[in-house]
Amino acid sequence: MKIIDAHQHYWNYNPVRDAWINDEMSVIQRDFLPEDLQGILAENKVSGTIAVQADQSLDETRFLLNLAENNDSILGVVGWIDLRSPNLEEDLKEFESQTYLSGFRHVVQGESDPLFMLRPDFLRGLEIIFERGYTYDILIYPHQLIAALELAKLFPNQPMVIDHMAKPYIKDGYIDGWAAIMKELSNYEQMYCKVSGLITEANWSQWTDKDIFPYLDHVTKYFSSDRLMFGSDWPVALVAGQYKEVLDLVKTYIQVWEEEDQRNILSRSAEEFYLKQIIDES
Repeated sequence: MKIIDAHQHYWNYNPVRDAWINDEMSVIQRDFLPEDLQGILAENKVSGTIAVQADQSLDETRFLLNLAENNDSILGVVGWIDLRSPNLEEDLKEFESQTYLSGFRHVVQGESDPLFMLRPDFLRGLEIIFERGYTYDILIYPHQLIAALELAKLFPNQPMVIDHMAKPYIKDGYIDGWAAIMKELSNYEQMYCKVSGLITEANWSQWTDKDIFPYLDHVTKYFSSDRLMFGSDWPVALVAGQYKEVLDLVKTYIQVWEEEDQRNILSRSAEEFYLKQIIDES
């Protein structure tokens, strides 16, 4: 069965720029480039990936697009651009001819204002990228889900995806508050959800499937399979497990699903969300 990894990262490690990679995460305090992932993708029979920004700079977007142009395994790129900039429309012109650029992301989880995404300048930026056919990845913590729900109401026809299931509190075992808003979000058909980044929200050294499955139960109950997509979150996931463990976690959970539903979460949802323009042009 075809597999597309809808969420992974590449970087040339810089200890100042990448200060979020602290000493507890020393296993990823180094460069990670396509040649480091190629063999892993082959071993796990993964057809290709969506490379997602980790640094908030235009250079990051250029870096990922350059990698995509030179590596067949990268099917699409989620870059960064300053959505709040008064020069956003001018900045976007640089990327008009970039077919690998699927959408954009901001590291909203790092913003102190839980309503950051609802600021007028940010909303204006979203309007501009949506007008140009780009997608938006929502990277947040559970306490910021209220803003995501408001975004869903404001942009009912625009494609957005919740990264990492909004990072539920798996390690601490809290579910109900997170689950309530995720249920509401699922009512908006333009909202997708990535089944990704979960083992790093659990106890890094002691997690088991049983810790994570209750959270998957909620998301898979609310979101139809054609709005769910698998992502490895490699190499960040390496702080808690190997690539195969992340993929096997999802495969084990969905093994009782109908084949069509399995295909959706493993590849088709990502193709529809990120690669539709490329597919249409091919």
